[in-house]
Amino acid sequence: MKLPATWAVPDQIRYRLGQKSAGKQRAMIADGHLVLILHKVPELEHRQREAVFFWRQPDGRWEASVNGVGFQLLTQHLKAYSLAEENLTQQYSQARTSEDYFNILENLAPLQLATKNLHATLQSAREAIPEDRDLIDFRDETYEIERSLDLLYQNSKNALDFAMAKKAEEQTRLSLESLRSANRLNLLASIFFPLTAISCVFGMNLSSGLETQSPVLFWMVFISGISLGLIVRNWVLTGSLSNPNISKKRS
Repeated sequence: MKLPATWAVPDQIRYRLGQKSAGKQRAMIADGHLVLILHKVPELEHRQREAVFFWRQPDGRWEASVNGVGFQLLTQHLKAYSLAEENLTQQYSQARTSEDYFNILENLAPLQLATKNLHATLQSAREAIPEDRDLIDFRDETYEIERSLDLLYQNSKNALDFAMAKKAEEQTRLSLESLRSANRLNLLASIFFPLTAISCVFGMNLSSGLETQSPVLFWMVFISGISLGLIVRNWVLTGSLSNPNISKKRS
């Protein structure tokens, strides 16, 4: 990418440009001439950065590689960065979910890097031409944008981490509730499983000789089944068939 052919800039500035692209944002100074290579506000869907040139002549006049008044175009260039920052700040104020915060961070990253390089470029230009107070204003304006983006990044990152942590806590709570419910079901099954097995055996349509026995036998079988169920329950909870209360008394 080349400078406009009509610009009467020193050759040593032209020789510092590559043939394929303008390269990174930077300030080039020679013989009182200042050329700024700046990038337009980055867009997420376009990886290739679009460059624009600004030329400050030794007498203080500005020109741009695009049509228009150079000084005004440089002012509008910085304004575009400011508007992009305000747009992301508004999105942050309306964000509610982790996906919202992730989208903000995804759009914020390239803008934050471009603004940082823009600020460094204007700082170099201000140091090269310290008497130009407009460059000081441009640099300070860019610094404020960079600072706002840094704060926005920290806030968005913290909000995303909080949303993810809150979601993880909610999932953990639901998992514990499911585990408790399953544990209660296992306890009920362990209590009534022996009784169910005994009922199935005695409920078979086969003659066992117990059909005419006293009802006391029924209650004895019932109590035995419940007792066996409690023993099984204790085994499920402790892994031991012994009664923990009895063991404590013996010790």
